[in-house]
Amino acid sequence: MNKRRHFADFHLAGFTYYDGVVVFEKLKVGTKLRLVREPDNKFDPYAVAIYYEDSKLGFVPRNENHTLSLFLEMGYEDLFETYINRVSSEAIPEAQIGVNVFLIAKEN
Repeated sequence: MNKRRHFADFHLAGFTYYDGVVVFEKLKVGTKLRLVREPDNKFDPYAVAIYYEDSKLGFVPRNENHTLSLFLEMGYEDLFETYINRVSSEAIPEAQIGVNVFLIAKEN
């Protein structure tokens, strides 16, 4: 049985507005990230923020966040693992960091 399955991949939304520039040199392919539901976000009721340690990097894009937000809202944070899959300092800010989200198998 697979221990994990690909769930989503995308570029970080809003990267230029948060702490990405402060921690950019620490961000590498394979760096583990954390998903955090933001139910009170005034711009998007399904907002899911992405953190590296205590630094907010941005958000899951709107077209990718609905299902993730529902799982997180119901307390299923441990179903997902999130990693950086691409770092490009040459790209425009909204395309500098690529992210993979994996669904983790339940242990029996």
